[in-house]
Amino acid sequence: MQQIVILGGGAAGMAAALAAAQAAPAGAVRVTVLDRNPRCGKKLLATGNGRCNLSNTGIAPACYFTADPKALAPLLNAVNTAAPLEWFRALGLYTRTDEAGRVYPYSNQAADVLALLEGHMARLGVEVRTGCTVRTLSQSRSGYAVLFDSAERSNETLHADAVICAMGGEAGPQFGTDGFGTRFAAQCGGRVEPLYPCLTALQTARPNKALAGIRVKARAALLDLDRHTLLAEETGEVQFTDYGLSGICIMQLSGLLAPGRGPKAPAVELDLFPALDEAALTALFAARVPLLPGRTPADFWTGLLNPKLGRALWAAARLPDTPLDTLPDAAWQVLAHTAKHWRFEGLTPCSWKQAQTTGGGLALREVDQLPVQGLSGPLLCGRNAGLRRQLRRF
Repeated sequence: MQQIVILGGGAAGMAAALAAAQAAPAGAVRVTVLDRNPRCGKKLLATGNGRCNLSNTGIAPACYFTADPKALAPLLNAVNTAAPLEWFRALGLYTRTDEAGRVYPYSNQAADVLALLEGHMARLGVEVRTGCTVRTLSQSRSGYAVLFDSAERSNETLHADAVICAMGGEAGPQFGTDGFGTRFAAQCGGRVEPLYPCLTALQTARPNKALAGIRVKARAALLDLDRHTLLAEETGEVQFTDYGLSGICIMQLSGLLAPGRGPKAPAVELDLFPALDEAALTALFAARVPLLPGRTPADFWTGLLNPKLGRALWAAARLPDTPLDTLPDAAWQVLAHTAKHWRFEGLTPCSWKQAQTTGGGLALREVDQLPVQGLSGPLLCGRNAGLRRQLRRF
């Protein structure tokens, strides 16, 4: 009987364990999952804000941040995008797709996905060992030796015919990840790019703590002030925090702040009225003045923006705090320009604890160089390499 060991009990590790158990004839293989957490799937429960984002219908090279776009396209083309959802449906999971193309379980409960995976692993006889911290992985002519500390004792060794490494990146250390998977890829001879927190909030040089918790729909543009260029734009909900900016569109832009490749002087510009051009917004602001005779700037934003946000925008435009009908006509063009180009500088990605994924890692051009034929070498999947292709071939 062959022994297959899965290093990591996250979503990718559990899927790999099920794929291995399903592919082999009954009694021909023994699959063991080693996870450092008290229970598998700890990070899965947090994905999609507890709803578990399974997939996305808009997968395309343009949606990925990478230093090597030419190497990315053939990898994505090799993936049957319908296959993962068909596999989940075969397990009994019914899904729904939102307006942005994100796919969730119909119940919107990540716990249901975890329960489904755990149930099928138990049915197929997959052995799950929790509280295990992998130390080293070594190879010999007879296979592999995994050295790990278990809940029962230290320096325990498990011999295996094949190993799949699905130990995650470095993001979310509170969920049990520590970057071992990437270090392991380097030990296998792979070229590894520096890791950095990705899909994370951004700290700004001068955060306005009074705005913490306020959310607004906006267009966010990432600028390179050193080269005077626009790098990317995202539209969606922006959340102000006591340290800077967050929200899905801000987190998407954070992927471009890679060390050594990102801009030296990055900035984010917010357009709080993306449906209107600057001239139309100027006219809108000017038309409000006769409707508010003798009123102050504090009254100007009723029905437009959160009052605190409006006051901060007014201050950013450097307009005086005087009655609205005393301001010159030029003030409304200044205010409109600020509302369309509200700039935040001194950007720094937040720590690993707030990051949802890991940037960098195994170079894409090394993917096909990993040994995969006949399970002659270890496989990497999930956050370690994104190697759906290798897992499917296995």
